[in-house]
Amino acid sequence: TLGWKAVLTNPHCTIVISMLSTSFMAHYNAPKYYWELQNNTLNRYDTVVAASFFGSMLLLSTIAFLGFATFGAHSQGLILNNYAVSDTLMTWSRAAVAISIMFSYPLSFVGIQDGLFDLLQISSRQRQATGEVVTVVLLATIAGAALWIQDIRIIMAFSGASWGNCVIYIFPSYMMLKGVSKYPEMAPHLVPATLTACMGVLLGCIGGWQALQNLWAFVQTFSFAL
Repeated sequence: TLGWKAVLTNPHCTIVISMLSTSFMAHYNAPKYYWELQNNTLNRYDTVVAASFFGSMLLLSTIAFLGFATFGAHSQGLILNNYAVSDTLMTWSRAAVAISIMFSYPLSFVGIQDGLFDLLQISSRQRQATGEVVTVVLLATIAGAALWIQDIRIIMAFSGASWGNCVIYIFPSYMMLKGVSKYPEMAPHLVPATLTACMGVLLGCIGGWQALQNLWAFVQTFSFAL
């Protein structure tokens, strides 16, 4: 009954929006897709992007609908956990997810490691000297957090609210604003870009706050259990 106001008042709504943001975090590959596109005109690129977004939305919406229609409010963060261990098909699905994570994890981890080095302004020589130590520390930290936080919804919500909103709404808008001085023909897009960036900041703050509240509740529950 609250309509759009639920985004600001209902914590479950903001958590869902933040989790959905993780589905569209491939923006950093956009330049690569553009340069690899055959006959890479902007019109063809716009068509590819629109078709890709629509296909992703359709696929993810179908999966979310089927999962919620099956288990309703009892749906877990990882929907496969709702199925019985004796379900052979779901066992194969779990194995497929594990293989996918195992082979895609190094690609994401290298990005995190390089980003950390760039953020700390570590030179190439220092990277070679400290690379193994940093790798071990990062892996141990991430693995420890994964063993401690068993509800994947908390991680997805915070990741979507922070990094997801930055990659989807804020960074592209910032690049648009910075590019106007070099490409004056982009000036008509200034207002939409500014509004998009503001929306990203708003969604990020609300979703991030709700995700941190859920994390704090989990910490309190975990401490009480100990």
